[in-house]
Amino acid sequence: MSAALDGDGACIAEARHLAAGFLTRLRADHGILVPARAMDLTQLVVSELVTNARKYAPGPVLLDLRVTDEVVEVVVWDSDPVLPVARAADPGRVGQHGLEIVMAVVQGFEAKREPVGKRITARIALFDDPHGSTARRRP
Repeated sequence: MSAALDGDGACIAEARHLAAGFLTRLRADHGILVPARAMDLTQLVVSELVTNARKYAPGPVLLDLRVTDEVVEVVVWDSDPVLPVARAADPGRVGQHGLEIVMAVVQGFEAKREPVGKRITARIALFDDPHGSTARRRP
């Protein structure tokens, strides 16, 4: 699933809605049962990454979601070439914890400069038990 978001205030909620719809359609289209945990974490990661893109980069945001090798891959592109850096933990800091949160819940994270802007890729485990394949597909 790919979507171009206009970068306005509504794009964060729109991105979360698109992510939930994508994961819900996996069941109907492919028989993949997406656990509530994976649904919640994907929406959280999408929300944090799109929020950062909206905050630091002017213009549109591109969102790609796909499922590969038992992970949900969230890819966000924005126009700012500056790569994000997770800040050191500081319980006294108000805000700016989004990247820390993302890093705590994902299995993989990559930030790459593009010819224009940057592309952030986060990978979230689709299933808690990678060997419990019987629970993944509906009968």
